[in-house]
Formats: sequence, structure tokens, C-alpha cells
Amino acid sequence: MVPELRPWRSARPHLVRAAGAVRPRLARLARAAEPRIARFARATGPRLVRITRPKTWQYTAGAATAGLALAAGVVTAAGPWDSTGQRTAERDRAVAREHTGGADHGRTSGTGGTTAGTPRPAPSAGAVLAGLGGTGTAGGVKAAPGGEALADLLGPLLDDPALGTDRAASVVDLATGKRLYGVGGDEPLTPASTTKIATAVAALTALGPDHRLTTRTALEGDTGELVLVGGGDPTLTARADAKGLASLRTLAEKTAAALKKRDLRKVTLSYDTTLWAGDEMHPIGVNENLARVTALMADEGRKDDSTSGPADREADPAAHAARAFAGFLKQHGITASAPGPSKATGRADTLAAVSSPPLSALVERMLTNSDNDLAEALARHTAVASGRRADFDGASAAMEDRLKRLGLPVRGAELNDGSGLDRTDLVGADLLTALLAEAADPQRPQLRSVLTGLPVAGFTGTLAGRYTDGAAGLVRAKTGTLTGVNTLAGTVVTADGRLLGFAFMAHGTSDPASAQATLDRAATSLASCGCG
Repeated sequence: MVPELRPWRSARPHLVRAAGAVRPRLARLARAAEPRIARFARATGPRLVRITRPKTWQYTAGAATAGLALAAGVVTAAGPWDSTGQRTAERDRAVAREHTGGADHGRTSGTGGTTAGTPRPAPSAGAVLAGLGGTGTAGGVKAAPGGEALADLLGPLLDDPALGTDRAASVVDLATGKRLYGVGGDEPLTPASTTKIATAVAALTALGPDHRLTTRTALEGDTGELVLVGGGDPTLTARADAKGLASLRTLAEKTAAALKKRDLRKVTLSYDTTLWAGDEMHPIGVNENLARVTALMADEGRKDDSTSGPADREADPAAHAARAFAGFLKQHGITASAPGPSKATGRADTLAAVSSPPLSALVERMLTNSDNDLAEALARHTAVASGRRADFDGASAAMEDRLKRLGLPVRGAELNDGSGLDRTDLVGADLLTALLAEAADPQRPQLRSVLTGLPVAGFTGTLAGRYTDGAAGLVRAKTGTLTGVNTLAGTVVTADGRLLGFAFMAHGTSDPASAQATLDRAATSLASCGCG
């Protein structure tokens, strides 16, 4: 039997004060949203009745509004919040509901424009604001009692033949850490991209949410060689609009200015990728889902202007980034030789540096977009921070060790990469929900971006086009898909205002679309559950 997860400890007083600061605004949003929620209820109620069977909750305006009002409970101060204590991106989604036609919730066309006809006004957006915290007390997230209701609700869905030959499930109450439901939760199965939840927790534990990835230039005093030193930041960008990311152009400008102060206009350029070790090629080989795993790349080695999803990649991302850097130097009056690989010595002087957004933001990007390049980089940074060799084996050992130190149920788990593209990865459903409960623990605010980064049903990332007729805005979850494997793990706000963590895993699936739809129905059924 798998032991129950560690209960939450009491929320700290300052979290309660933060809730008071946002309560008036959230109340106004709830009142403004209620008419649209009511219309949405009438449109979607019949569908949910079919999903959850008679006498279970129908999607009503009151329940959806309760999801919004839940945000007026205890709100953690950790993560990318604005001065009111409210997460900026989520505030924008809620405010956008006041404008006809909605706003861009991350759904864009392949050319960078908004997809025709989307996004639509989303009456359930308010539930995205559900506060993480509370102990079942007044104003906080309610504790969900256990019972046979979940077994009755989920059992028929998980028996669906669309879920293949093997399936596992785990549901926990995130207000207490109590395990409410489980089937095969202790059996390790291939997790696919839900592996990224483990990667996120390990990296945040090892490095902290404020850690930044730094790319720099160094000048060898004895030889005059200029070295572009990779800092393991796959989000480093060569594009004119850096959009808050570390800019290769800015690094070139700063470096050129420093060289001119030394009266240098011509340099021998090299690049250093030695932060990472071992084979750069992922076990799946050349693949449009990720570039070679190297400590130096720009825009993830993408050959097009995409920022997420599959794309053709540069054969040698490091050399390509170095050539682009040489071109930017030339724009600032510095002539550089054709770059080649090298290693900066300890005697080299750092001339300039640029840094990524904080790790909390990188984790959100990784989870929302299912960013494989970023996942592999964070796995290796975990190895470096743990004093291990920064290759696939070292990263695997470091991540597993970090999770073990947290007291999580890692028995039988194998994390052979950070992205989940490796089919030899093994993770149990109980471990996935334990990771979510750990991230929800008010005593671990450094892990909060694990939850805030989960794709929002019907709004963001890999769930933007899903749940359009069900629990949009109520489910936040990481998806996972490989041939014959479909997984889903995340959080859900229930009809009676409870916050649950869940993990559903299916193996041996033959129809990925049907398997995905069944998992979505299972998550939607949790949103519809009164659980009482």
C-alpha cells in the first residue's frame, strides 16, 4: 500500500494578508463574470451530464463562480505575481473577459498571428485564479473528504478500452495531501512528457526559483582569444526582439564596447560548450522535437521563427550561435575569425554577460509549452548543482536524488532524461501526484511555478485546444504523448471549490485521439465532482 502523502502545514500569516489584498478585485471579477458563466452553463450542462452520468454535478453558474471566488482565499506570494499578489498572466485573462471577442490566450497561427475566430470569451477563466493554499479553514481551499464517489466516477472511465492494455490513476487532496483514489499508482509506467513535472521539482530544489542561466564572453589575456561561453540557456535568442530573454545581440554589443575600450577591433573567436559533458545526441536521435543537447545554442537551434513545438534544427547549434554572434560583432565594428570550439581558462577576463529570466519563469515555459530543449537543460543544471557529471547519466542520478531527499515515493522510478522523450523512463502515478502535492505545500513556495506553469485547459500551451466543451479554466495539467502512451497529470478545481491533484496514465493505446479524449473526460469528471 502506498502511504498517504504528507499533510499540508498551516499557511503562514503573510499569505493570509496577501489574500485580503486581492479579495475586493476578485469579488468584482466574479460579479462581472457571472452572466457569461450562466450562459456557458446552459450550453455545456448536457455534455457534462453525459460524461459524469446522472445525479453528478452539472456545470452551473454558481459552481463556476465559486471557482473564481476561491482565489479570494489564501494566495501564495511566490512565483511571477504582480504587486497585488495576483499572477499577472491570469489577471490579464480575467480582465480580457470584459472585452467582446476575448483576448489572445496563447493560441497563434503558424505565422505568428492570431488564429481566425479564436480565442472566444471564456466564462470559466476565473477559475484559473484559484488560490493555492489554505488548510480547509474559512476563506481557504476546502479539504476534500475521501469516499466511494471517486471510484464510482472514475472507474467506468478508466475501464474504457481506449486506454489500452495498462492504466494507472492517482488523485490526492492538495489541501491535506491525502490520497483519495488510486489504481495501480505504485506501478511505474512510461510517463512521456509528464516527466517534466519531476524535472521541474528537481531543478527548483537544486537551484532555487531565482537562479538565472548566464551566457558570457571571456578574453584570454595571453592569446587575445575571445571565447563565447555557453551557460546552458536554450532560450538565449538571436532575434531582434528578445521579449525578455537573454539576447545574443545585446551580448555582442556589450562585448564590442568592452573590446573597443581595450583598443581591440579584430579578434580570434572561439566558443565553449564544456559546461555539459557526454553525448549531445538524445537517445531518440535526430528529431524535430529537440536540438542536440549542448550548453550553447540560440533559439533552441530552430531554423524557423517558431518558439515552441516541433521544428527543423541546426545540425550544430553551438557553431551556428557562434557564427551569428560573429555577425553581430561585425555590426559593432569588431571583426572576428570563423569560430571554432575551445575552452575558456580560469585566467580569462569576463567582458560581458547576459542572463535568462529566473528559473521559476523557465519552469513555467517548459511546462506550458512542453519544451524539450529546456527540460534537458534543466536536468543538466540539476546535475551541475549536485556536483555530478552533466551528461544523461549524471542528470538522471541528480534528479532522482533530489526527489528522494524530498521523501517522495521514487521506488522503481527511472528518469533517464529530463524531457520524457526517452521511452525507458518510468514513473508511477502516485509519484506524479506526490510531486504536485509537494509543489502545493505552503512550506515550499520555491516550487510554486510547477503548478502555475501547468497548461490551462482551453487557454494555454498544450491544452489550448482541449476542453472546449468541458472544464475549460478548471483543469491545469501536463500532457504526455508517445506512440502507445498517453498521460495527463495536474490540478483541478471541483464543483464545490476543492483543489485536487491527479495523474492518469495509459499504455498500449492504439488510438491516441481516443485515449486523449478519455483522459480529458476523466479530468472533467473531477471538475464536476462534489466529492462530498
